[in-house]
Amino acid sequence: MSLLLFSSCENDLVEVQKVISREQVRFEVAKDVEILYSDSAIVRVKVSGPLMKRFLDRKEPYEEFPEGIHVDFYGPNKKSNSFLSAKKATRYEGKNIIIVQDSVVWQSKNKERLETHELIWDDKEQKVYTQKFVTIIKPDEIIYGHGFEANQDFSRWKINAIEGVIKVDAVDYE
Repeated sequence: MSLLLFSSCENDLVEVQKVISREQVRFEVAKDVEILYSDSAIVRVKVSGPLMKRFLDRKEPYEEFPEGIHVDFYGPNKKSNSFLSAKKATRYEGKNIIIVQDSVVWQSKNKERLETHELIWDDKEQKVYTQKFVTIIKPDEIIYGHGFEANQDFSRWKINAIEGVIKVDAVDYE
């Protein structure tokens, strides 16, 4: 009797595989996603979003967050020191690049805020950049520019084609 049941289960699996092959599955869908990235068992980044689609292309697999993304960055004290949000994000696995788009906002615990339409996070190079228009809002100044580059924790950054009113500390004119 158990032999009959075993072969019956095997046939059902074969029948299922006939209907849907692995090649036909193009993407996976996950809802209410939370992904933790750690280094040396310490959480460094938490990514969350209401919907994630994972496209299983053999040459270039990628993940898409079509309904928005929220990223919390954690410092050595295990507390969030900044966050990033956008209405759309795409992560290219093979390139180690994440592109966030549409209403992109990064904000630090020091109330520094970056707003742009697109931001590219290159994990391999450990930098964040864009060639799009950016606005940086600090407690005492607003800076505009076209193009931005920073290390991935945003502790050092530069803006290309800068404009705006900028606070300058004492300058020595010798």
